[in-house]
Amino acid sequence: MPNKIKESDLYLPIKNYLQCLDYEVKGEIKNCDIVAKKNDQIIIVELKLNLNITLLLQAVDRFSLSDIVYIAVPKQCTVYKKQNKQVKKLIKRLAIGLIVVDIQQEQQYVEVVFDPQDYMPRKNKRKQSGLLKEFNQRVGDTQKGGSTRSKAGLTAYRQRCIRVAEFFLAQPIAKGADINKAITEPQATRFLSDDYYGWFEKIERGTYQLSEQGKKELPEWLLKAKEFTTTESL
Repeated sequence: MPNKIKESDLYLPIKNYLQCLDYEVKGEIKNCDIVAKKNDQIIIVELKLNLNITLLLQAVDRFSLSDIVYIAVPKQCTVYKKQNKQVKKLIKRLAIGLIVVDIQQEQQYVEVVFDPQDYMPRKNKRKQSGLLKEFNQRVGDTQKGGSTRSKAGLTAYRQRCIRVAEFFLAQPIAKGADINKAITEPQATRFLSDDYYGWFEKIERGTYQLSEQGKKELPEWLLKAKEFTTTESL
């Protein structure tokens, strides 16, 4: 992108485009970058060199003046290029239209990526099912919202693995079926075989014990679970 480009450089290409559609176009009307009018229809376009929260807030504010609002950015805008899908979803969700202008070509052109429209995102049923499963299976509210994802937490999966591992404190060697009956954990055998946390050690087919890592880490996780339970009950 040229270093000396200005927001006003986007104006003429968009003005020419709208005029070809029989709109009367004027710039800087009541702080609106572009206002276009045809009969009773009013279009407002806000110009920016980069996509940012200021631009989105500005565009949303323009709905008090018109139902048809666009934002326009250079096609070479870094955020638009790197996060194209996410950017489009966000702008659509706000019912704003998107225009990009290719400012590198001698023959500059304007592309209306999409017009303002009501946005009804299609649900991803598989992801939604996973979300609800974790929500319903997790015992209590074990992690603060906004805490780093890299920090291990008491997810529903870990809570269930802790219960399976705790069983070995009373019975050092056991089968998944035995654990299932004792603590009603239908996936006990799977947890043992998957051994996601490295807590279990296979002795023979279907029979397991705690690994050295499990013996080392389990007390800390039991303490965390207990602390959480105590806090929740206060």
